[in-house]
Amino acid sequence: MAQHISSRVRNLSPSATLEMSRKSGELKAQGIDVINLSIGEPDFNTPQAIKDAAVQALENNVTKYSPVPGFAPLRQAIADKLLHENNLHYLPEEIMVSSGAKQSICNALLALVDEGDEVIIPAPYWVSYPQMVKIAGGKPVFVDAPIEQDFKITPAQLEAAITPKTRLMILCSPSNPSGAVYSAQELEGLAKVFLSHEDLLVLSDEIYEHINYTGAHASIAAVPGMRERTVIINGVSKAYAMTGWRIGFIAGPKWIVSACNTLQGQYTGGPCSISQKAAQAAWSGSQDCVEQMRQAFQRRRDLTVRLIKEIPGLVANEPQGAFYLLPKCSSFYGKSDGSRVINSSSDLAMYLLEEAHVAIVGGESFGAPDCFRISYAASEEEIKEASARIKAALAKLK
Repeated sequence: MAQHISSRVRNLSPSATLEMSRKSGELKAQGIDVINLSIGEPDFNTPQAIKDAAVQALENNVTKYSPVPGFAPLRQAIADKLLHENNLHYLPEEIMVSSGAKQSICNALLALVDEGDEVIIPAPYWVSYPQMVKIAGGKPVFVDAPIEQDFKITPAQLEAAITPKTRLMILCSPSNPSGAVYSAQELEGLAKVFLSHEDLLVLSDEIYEHINYTGAHASIAAVPGMRERTVIINGVSKAYAMTGWRIGFIAGPKWIVSACNTLQGQYTGGPCSISQKAAQAAWSGSQDCVEQMRQAFQRRRDLTVRLIKEIPGLVANEPQGAFYLLPKCSSFYGKSDGSRVINSSSDLAMYLLEEAHVAIVGGESFGAPDCFRISYAASEEEIKEASARIKAALAKLK
């Protein structure tokens, strides 16, 4: 029997972050002390009140199929959150819940992108964005925003990337992998470009909204004229340490949400009922846990930036959100430890895994080939030890 795999899947690349996490797990299984700074996952536990809500849902036998767009009380809780925190008014029917923000993004792209449509993706970008665009039959169009620009694109760059085939842009603020945060003023500049072109949309990935060190989150949907042009993506995974609960949402114009609802109804259906009740408790309850985790991440950000800047040959900026640092490491390209030559950030990532037993991710898959990504969603002790190991290993490259 021929082992035929569809071209749709053959054209996809595996997730670099998950691959590095897998390799570090293999070394750990061999008894090697690996510090894993490759995965984007809070190291905190889900807050107790949220877990209690899930237990109560189990006791109440909330274990049947849920509506495709999610339970109505959860969608109302999300609408309340958007109003109170973001000053954005959405009706529950303009909100749809999915099995994680990742599915929400894929739903939106599959619903909006046709074969040959262009999707603008600022680089650096999350590894899955280009692959999802390809699944939808679209063409990723990358706009480079180097470290010298704090990894943020300008309105002029956006304007230059737009063609008659452009359908939408994916915007991630705070950003994975760079931690870049667009200010309200910067978003207004980008919005002027969008509003000068008919029918262009923005997919605004705001999953790191609450891990923000600028004092306030700004959404491009809040810019006058942009609400009807914007699909907001968010969820509970990062702010509430609920990565395994798999709850994300779309908020946007009803015609887009209805299309996503049709799509989701055919290939997954409604999200996990218990997880939805936990998410409702997260958005409706006290937000003290969110602020406590944000403060801890900010302390870790400060520590990581200081330690990485002390390593000769690495260049780092100060990210304003999320829990990632994207140091520039190209000064090590062409250098060798005597047995291997470093020609790329992926080479450097593998070298650090094997030599320093620290897992980071090369920047090629993020559209940042001169950089590598560190996740500081780890304890301060692990960050200090990992930085010392990286410094010692890089010193061996001549």
